[in-house]
Amino acid sequence: MNTACHLEPTYLEPTWDAGRAFAQREIAGEMVMLNLLRFRAIADYSQSPELAPPQPISGAEAYDRYVAHTLPLLRKSGGDLLFMGEGGAFLIGPEGERWDRAMLIRQKSRGAFLAFAVAEAYLAGIGHRTAALSDSRLLPLIELPR
Repeated sequence: MNTACHLEPTYLEPTWDAGRAFAQREIAGEMVMLNLLRFRAIADYSQSPELAPPQPISGAEAYDRYVAHTLPLLRKSGGDLLFMGEGGAFLIGPEGERWDRAMLIRQKSRGAFLAFAVAEAYLAGIGHRTAALSDSRLLPLIELPR
């Protein structure tokens, strides 16, 4: 069987519909973004050659460069990195599915997140993220009342 025709879809950026739905969602106050990340073996800087290091690096190393670029900007916008950890295979979930890293990012509001995500300073380093990832998931979480 030709597997080239049966590739699983990957998700690196929000679709227009998903972005619109998020922007219109009624979110009051803080939220936490759950990030699931799958890295390329070797980072692909073809979309951002100006950010490429002189020698090839792994996707994980490229993502670490993205985090180093982004974290000060995230904190300035009112957000923070709550957790970043190494992933692997699920204990409960699809057999064979794995995520290399998981992160929890807190942001003070939906508006602050949206402003952060389109800021020129942030976008200047997003090429490290694009080079690093082969797939990702981003799930906005709203804390339930206690």
